[in-house]
Amino acid sequence: MRPIVGNLLPYSMTDSNTTAFKNPSTFILQGIPGLEAAHIWISIPFCTMYIIAILGNFTILFIVKTEPSLHGPMYYFLCMLAVTDLVLTTSTLPKSLSIFWFNSREINFSACLTQMYFLHCFLEMESGILLAMALDRYVAICNPLRYSALLTNPVVAKIGLAVMLRGCMVILPIPILARQWPYCRSNIIPQPYCGHIAVVNLACADTRTSSYYGLFVLFCVRGLDVILIAVSYTQILRAIFSLPTKDDARLKTFGTCSSHLFVILAFYIPGLFSSLTYRFGHNVPLYFHVLVANVYLLVPPTLNPIIYGVRTKEIRDRLLQLFTYKGT
Repeated sequence: MRPIVGNLLPYSMTDSNTTAFKNPSTFILQGIPGLEAAHIWISIPFCTMYIIAILGNFTILFIVKTEPSLHGPMYYFLCMLAVTDLVLTTSTLPKSLSIFWFNSREINFSACLTQMYFLHCFLEMESGILLAMALDRYVAICNPLRYSALLTNPVVAKIGLAVMLRGCMVILPIPILARQWPYCRSNIIPQPYCGHIAVVNLACADTRTSSYYGLFVLFCVRGLDVILIAVSYTQILRAIFSLPTKDDARLKTFGTCSSHLFVILAFYIPGLFSSLTYRFGHNVPLYFHVLVANVYLLVPPTLNPIIYGVRTKEIRDRLLQLFTYKGT
């Protein structure tokens, strides 16, 4: 059975109160349920990671824009990833921090659905961009002589447009379905942002359509991305190990992919864990669900610019040049 969240503290309501409204104009975001007393302390790492994500991703965008030698497919995809991370974190973190700092828990019903749409839309976009980056590495390593001919600027632009349209269209039914359900159990969302399942669980109707569609997106859309990425990297590893037995050549070739592999693992593993535990881990404490979901939204945007900044020689060298120039 789906858990009922209308009796969560500190905003618990009696049965008569929870059935006294239908489709409320506002929802109450509870933050981290059960850890309300620690909200200030929780906000410190959240705020720190948000600042790192904002500064790091803007730095990536600035470096790629100002360095002509970085105007290529790999770095264009990296810029798409940076923009996606910026929107993803900004769609949830400011409101979360306002809850932790100012106890500003109310959110308008339409604003809640809008936040839900942007959150899940840009999660799907990020998955699509990671697939595009895997394709880029596959062509660069397995078919290097045709790299420039295959991944031209118009092709990269079309891939970016396709990723954006896919994310927008696939997620569009989620808020549309969520809007049609009657909400008469409670208006308390047991987390600091409007996630799909957390909102739908408040409906007093058969919401299996929403749940099934959410699983379809998880397994058939994002799952397909994972499969294609795995196939790409299987071919890449085969190409690497088929090189002449020179350790330097193999290490250099693998080094061009290692950053992307770290980013993929940071995105998909916590995301899959969060989605599955939220749906099926009913014995796991609610605050653990919520913390994992929030870390999942924060960790990839925070780590991505750090990983690429440290592991990508061209970006690292350009960043060092900027600091050296400012220092002199």
